[in-house]
Amino acid sequence: MRDLTVGSIPAHLFALAAPIAIGMAFQTAYILVDLYFVADLGDAAIAGVSAAGNLQFLVMALTQILGVGTMALIAHAVGRQDREDAGLIFNQSLLLALVCAVLTVVTGIVCGRTYMTAVASDARTVVAGMDYLWWYLPGLALQFVIVGLGSVLRGTGITKPTMVVQMLTVILNIVLAPVLIAGWGTGYAMGTAGAGLATTLSIAAGVVMLSIYFWRLQRYVRFNPTQLAPRLAVWKRMLKIGLPPGGEFGLMFVYFAVIYWVLRPFGADAQAGFGIGTRAMQALFLPAMAISFAVAPLAGQNFGARQLGRVEQSFRSAAISGGAIMLLLTLFCQWQPQRLIAVFSTDREVIAYGAQFLQVISWNFLLSGLIFTCSGMFQAIGNTLPALLASASRLLTFVLPAIYLSTTTGFEPRQLWLLSVASVFGQALMSYWLLRRSLQRH
Repeated sequence: MRDLTVGSIPAHLFALAAPIAIGMAFQTAYILVDLYFVADLGDAAIAGVSAAGNLQFLVMALTQILGVGTMALIAHAVGRQDREDAGLIFNQSLLLALVCAVLTVVTGIVCGRTYMTAVASDARTVVAGMDYLWWYLPGLALQFVIVGLGSVLRGTGITKPTMVVQMLTVILNIVLAPVLIAGWGTGYAMGTAGAGLATTLSIAAGVVMLSIYFWRLQRYVRFNPTQLAPRLAVWKRMLKIGLPPGGEFGLMFVYFAVIYWVLRPFGADAQAGFGIGTRAMQALFLPAMAISFAVAPLAGQNFGARQLGRVEQSFRSAAISGGAIMLLLTLFCQWQPQRLIAVFSTDREVIAYGAQFLQVISWNFLLSGLIFTCSGMFQAIGNTLPALLASASRLLTFVLPAIYLSTTTGFEPRQLWLLSVASVFGQALMSYWLLRRSLQRH
């Protein structure tokens, strides 16, 4: 356990954010490695894997419910020096993780083909996406365990073990991907199915490693079979904090699904370009997201200890740091966006669509950094509903206008990206305003 209620706020923020950023970078590398080796299979394979990979946002919505609720309650318990409550939250989070993992597999089997048929531009894309999804589903389910255990550690101020495990699992994925996708050394190429299997095996290895760490080295919270019976009161506490962030990621799934659907008339090239562009964007967002993940336990422990001055200071440090990083990334995407797309595809049309997306969408990077920081602060104070309300505003400012634009004469993808920039501007203003109100109330 690391006490974040004393010492330098910027130093704590950096110490927490650096391992988180490294771990998230390796985690994002899962899909980037898959895309790199899948690119040789053609545009339909890229579009299929990208569209199927979009389901990760839906799973992330559910893992956020578990992870944010767990992290916030444990951080508050640590701030209060209530070790018994922290242990109870830990064991109940394990139970919820297992329940959610089973539901994920069942839902994927029942609804996966319906989703792919709805968003894919042609039959080849559907087949490629489904081949990937069947083998990827177990890995998606196991992410609940990874997120649950990692959130427990983050709440206690520990981030390095999760980073190390994520690094090792991605290295394993990099080794397995060419073997299973292209058949290196075996002569048996599984194609997009191999990409899904490589990721699933790597995540499974990560679950084993984190479990061993908790069993042998973790001392602050411990596995306790007597606390595994469902405690509805504890679940209610976790869900009250975790449901809104889960809703945010659920809305992200909706936004991206709408975009894939709207882009169908432009073919697999447009969907592939957008798919690669979004993965590149997620990779670029990692430093700012790491800061928002770090500010949550930092401000959360101080909130639990009722040191509200340090809570305010945590927000300022995170907002300034995240804003500076996002500004630099904006300048890069305005300069050479095609370089990021060309890593994964040599098709001129795919590169053109992806580069256009990054160049326009980068104008909202700075505001996205502010949104991430505000979201982390809402998690810290245990009031995450305002972040969901701000995110939901984009249903009115982006989703509905996007559907309307797609029916007009002369519609082109660039109009979507400009609309997205405008909607993010409104979301950022709303997030900041709601956060200031929450902090003033406390």
